[in-house]
Amino acid sequence: MKFPASIIAKTLGGTVEGNPEIEVSSFAKIEEARPGDLTFLSNPKYTHFIYTTEASVVLVHKDFVPEQPLKATLVRVDDPYASLAVLLDMVAKALRPVPSGIEQPSFVASGVELPEGVYVGAFAYIGEGVRLGKNVKIYPQAYIGHGCTIGDDTVIYPGVKIYPGCKIGQRCVLHSGVVIGADGFGFAPDALGVYHKIQQIGIAELGDDVELGANTTVDRATMGRTYIDHGVKLDNLIQIAHNVEVGHDTVMAAQVGVAGSTKIGANCVIGGQTGFAGHIHVGDRTTIGAQSGIPNNVAPDSRLMGYPAVPAGEFARNTVYIKRLGNLFDSVAQLRKDLDNLSK
Repeated sequence: MKFPASIIAKTLGGTVEGNPEIEVSSFAKIEEARPGDLTFLSNPKYTHFIYTTEASVVLVHKDFVPEQPLKATLVRVDDPYASLAVLLDMVAKALRPVPSGIEQPSFVASGVELPEGVYVGAFAYIGEGVRLGKNVKIYPQAYIGHGCTIGDDTVIYPGVKIYPGCKIGQRCVLHSGVVIGADGFGFAPDALGVYHKIQQIGIAELGDDVELGANTTVDRATMGRTYIDHGVKLDNLIQIAHNVEVGHDTVMAAQVGVAGSTKIGANCVIGGQTGFAGHIHVGDRTTIGAQSGIPNNVAPDSRLMGYPAVPAGEFARNTVYIKRLGNLFDSVAQLRKDLDNLSK
């Protein structure tokens, strides 16, 4: 498929600077693009590539001011990265086949209704009492336990396991290997130090428009529910423990671990490999750098980094000091020598 710059600009509500009829048929990074490619400039550190790129069309911010002549046609938009996401979504939907029907062999329990547009892939299992919304896509080898609810337009990719009684909202995307509703990690030691399992009788629930990356797990609650609110996006290999709550539109990068009963607020941004202690509260709009450790409650609008986490500015300052420790020790050693010489 080929699209002229003029149509791209119209779709994105932008304006064209250059040849409005030049066509593109593919996407590429700005430093690797070739004629016929569309690319974008969002991060300022890549600005120098716009003067050498061979891309035919570049999405730029509406206020971008070039310092040298450009070969590419520009499409000026409010947000180049968000605009690119719109275009990629359109292309993906156009190219991706839409599966339909019930493939065999698969198992659908008696009495489960299959609304309009539902797809069930080969070797999938759908238990008793499951309620499916319209246009739900369940890919091969997925397991949907008895009594689960899955909302309209949700996609369950191959190998996803949803334990009994769990609830999934509308327009969710669960990538391969996701496990929803496995038992929380609850064991009680007796007087001899033998650990006995605490039965986990709650559920796990996802709101609307939640996306979970491959092999991410959301444990069921001991009692009540583990809850992921609407709009949350979790990367691959994330562990959400029992009775955790994650506020709406929060995002987490890979390998985050959240211990039991912790509550994370809305609109938080959490870097990869961050670890949260249990039974704490993290306020709304908090930003946490990668590999941080969060042992205590966090106030709203905080910016933290480090292990244990401290305000981001303090962490940056401490990092500079740590890098200077070697020189500091050398200086102290030299001062000792000088003092020894003076005393002699």
